Amino acid sequence: MRVKPAVFMVLAAAFWAGNYVLGSVAVATMTPFDLTYLRWLIAVVPLLVIAQIVERPRWRTVLRAWPLLTGLAVLGMLAYNLFLYEALNFTSAAGASLINAANPAVMALLAVLLVRDRLSGQAVVGIGLSLLGVLVILSGGSWQNLTALDMNFGQLLMLGAVLVFSLYSIWGRVLRSVPPITATAAQAVIVLVVMTPFAITFGVTWPTAVEPLSALLYIGLFPSVGSYVLWNLALRDTRASVAGIYLNLITVFTVAAAILLGETVPPAELVGGVVVIFGVVLTSIPRITLRARRSPLTPRTPRFRRLRRGTGNTEASAVVVPSDPPQNGPHD
Repeated sequence: MRVKPAVFMVLAAAFWAGNYVLGSVAVATMTPFDLTYLRWLIAVVPLLVIAQIVERPRWRTVLRAWPLLTGLAVLGMLAYNLFLYEALNFTSAAGASLINAANPAVMALLAVLLVRDRLSGQAVVGIGLSLLGVLVILSGGSWQNLTALDMNFGQLLMLGAVLVFSLYSIWGRVLRSVPPITATAAQAVIVLVVMTPFAITFGVTWPTAVEPLSALLYIGLFPSVGSYVLWNLALRDTRASVAGIYLNLITVFTVAAAILLGETVPPAELVGGVVVIFGVVLTSIPRITLRARRSPLTPRTPRFRRLRRGTGNTEASAVVVPSDPPQNGPHD
């Protein structure tokens, strides 16, 4: 892979990581609804402009896809963010990101159950390890906490966010007629249309203090616009299975930033996070290994074609690569 796509993906992951850290700052004075609404209100115009410049979409085709785009917007941009920002009221940025790291494994598992994707034995082991890591994080490393269902409420909310985003990612595979940045922009428009009546009825408050206002502006521009654009530009020259591994940097950057800011990360969460990430990488490896077997000088054989059919869509199911696409990047 060339250096430029790798730099784009690292920057995108760093911006998404900031959503957890600065999201914790914002929710101290803002409701999850206000933060979600204002985030996309800030991002929608830049996304539309960039989509027009980069992808030059056929807007009539986009309009015809509005039922699917609406469902995706409600799941990935509304429900996911409400879960995430509410979770940050009860758990740390690091704790939330460690749970979110299991997203690719959960998505792969749900894809097997819902759309009958096929997984290799290695991918099954990877999913099992990721789920084990999540249990370690949720229980704080204590079997007694697990059996007594004594778990952090914020981390349980984050698990809900993971489930919602996994459903969003699987459903988003159907959306093939709309380019990814355009799809993100269209979903931002739709989620604002859905939320505006509630915003008018109950009111939305812009923050006035410097810290939450700065956090909101960052979230509205860098994770919501910068990450999606950089990620999708990188995907033009990068296999999704490889790109999915870069998504683990979101957790690494979030934990590192949290520690630098003086946040204490319990050892059990760190251990669980390492197990989760190892499981996710293991889940993503089979597709890479399969492609590596074929040399450019090696003719395609019937046996290789059977192997490809046998893998199912593990590349799409093992990584979180929408826009938080399906092919756009995480809506973190």
